[in-house]
Amino acid sequence: MSDLTIGILGFVALFGLMIFRMPVAFAMLSVGFFGTWIVDGLRRAGALMMTETYGAVANYSLIVVPMFILLGNVSSEAGFSRGLYDAAYAWVGRFRGGLATASVMGCAAFSAVSGSSVATAVTIGKVALPEMKRLGYGDALSTGSIAAGGTLGFLIPPSTGFVIYAILTEESIGRLFMAGILPGALMMLLFIVAIWVVTLLDPAAGPKGHPVALAERFRTLARALPLLAVIVVSIGGIYLGVFTPVEASGVGAALTVILAFATRAIGTRGFWRAVMDTVRTSAMLYMIVVGANVLNPFLALTNIPEALESTLTALGIGAYGTLLIILLSYLVLGMFLDGLAMLVITVPIYYPVIMALGFDPIWFGVIAVIVIEMGMITPPVGLNVFVVRNVAETVPLSTVFKGVTPFLLAMVLCLLLIILFPEIALVIPNSMFG
Repeated sequence: MSDLTIGILGFVALFGLMIFRMPVAFAMLSVGFFGTWIVDGLRRAGALMMTETYGAVANYSLIVVPMFILLGNVSSEAGFSRGLYDAAYAWVGRFRGGLATASVMGCAAFSAVSGSSVATAVTIGKVALPEMKRLGYGDALSTGSIAAGGTLGFLIPPSTGFVIYAILTEESIGRLFMAGILPGALMMLLFIVAIWVVTLLDPAAGPKGHPVALAERFRTLARALPLLAVIVVSIGGIYLGVFTPVEASGVGAALTVILAFATRAIGTRGFWRAVMDTVRTSAMLYMIVVGANVLNPFLALTNIPEALESTLTALGIGAYGTLLIILLSYLVLGMFLDGLAMLVITVPIYYPVIMALGFDPIWFGVIAVIVIEMGMITPPVGLNVFVVRNVAETVPLSTVFKGVTPFLLAMVLCLLLIILFPEIALVIPNSMFG
């Protein structure tokens, strides 16, 4: 049996284990270890387990994961997310579809402190969905705007997806964070346009809210300013070269904790819950990185990336034809896998192909994250859809999927624009790093 055949069987085993509900980290760990044992012997497999597992968790750059997760969890426990939403609603709520627009804007703002799609959808959903129900919003628009808005957590820095992509490809976390800013802003604007179109066609789906006096608008903005300042200091510090991403994560987390206790917005119990949530989520992400680091050498031994590159080249469909096949494969995988699983499984295979085709790896990182985001709101898995469904318990799942359809079209348009105009993703990192 050839090494390539063993590699293909390893992939079949990997998907089989995940179908039988084995956590993706342990599925990758098992396939990587036993696959290496079969191809190169037990000694190599054992050495791989020792060196790669230690090297993965000892990676200094990974510190950004628990720090930014802590920042988001403390913000959520302290109720700062409510302040972001209230500020957005005060300014845009009086327009048709204003509450849904405020929800998307709140998701975008909270994404800049959480780095997590699911956390963003849950946090803003708990605040916004009861308000939209009270004002008579259609279930499809209200739940769809939250599910789609939550996906911004995977794109707007500090994105966990960008951190994992950077670790797997050894690209710069700072460049990837900066590359996500304009695409994230573009996607937010396209989501708002989608809301405008939906309410134009069906005004009852998103009735106008109550006007808020100018003085009150500024007061709500002032209440949100401390957390907005933390966002500006953390992300702005990276852009200005004051902080590295790791330093920015520590500064942001520290400022948020100090702010939460100084304003008495959080107590000891709330802080403990935030810390324990951070530990659990970080442990899960660290295990995924460990599993990927054990699986990747097995893939290299079996020459799967090279075989894929040769196969795609032999098709003669050109660089963009190959890119289209890769993106379509992400859409298919998104129907069965969550975002991080797709990222850690596919990037080691697709990255060498993308480099051989001459595409910018930072640009591809943005493209990959957007397509993975699309998988978060497409059936049958649609993780964000199920998360929002759990918050809005009385809304049928089919209604939530119907509600995300306009936003899915907006994401497709955003993807096409970034493919046609790569500078949307690259202008900021290129201006910073040369």
